Amino acid sequence: MMCGHCEATVKKALEAVDGVSEAVVSHENGTAAVKLEKPVDDSVLRKAVEDHDYKVTGIN
Repeated sequence: MMCGHCEATVKKALEAVDGVSEAVVSHENGTAAVKLEKPVDDSVLRKAVEDHDYKVTGIN
C-alpha cells in the first residue's frame, strides 16, 4: 500500500467479509488488523485483499 486510497480500498475489502466487524489499515506501516464477530478463515481474508491486487505477506 502506498497511499490513503490504497488504505481505504483494503479497509473496504476486509470490512465486506462476512464476520469482520472492523478493519484498521495503515499504509504507512503496511498493516491491517481486523476485529471479528465470528470465526473467519485466513484464506478468506487473504482473498479479499488479493482480489484487489494487494499482496498479503502474513497473517497472525
